[in-house]
Amino acid sequence: MSQNLNADYATLAKRGFMLGAGLFLLGIAGEVAGSAVLGTLPAWGDTLLVDIEMLGILLGLLSPLVFGVVMPLTE
Repeated sequence: MSQNLNADYATLAKRGFMLGAGLFLLGIAGEVAGSAVLGTLPAWGDTLLVDIEMLGILLGLLSPLVFGVVMPLTE
């Protein structure tokens, strides 16, 4: 039983990578700007920005792997 989803995996891989890169840059910019404006960030703010950075790295690395390699092979 085969389903034809007509998914554009190349576009999904590119957009996923760009979203990951954007999240990573947002986390970096938030830490730099937050420490420049506030001096020290509260613990919850620092944790949030570090988590955004890690999520961006994971998304940027896994999205091309999943949508560029694995998903086309499973069709």
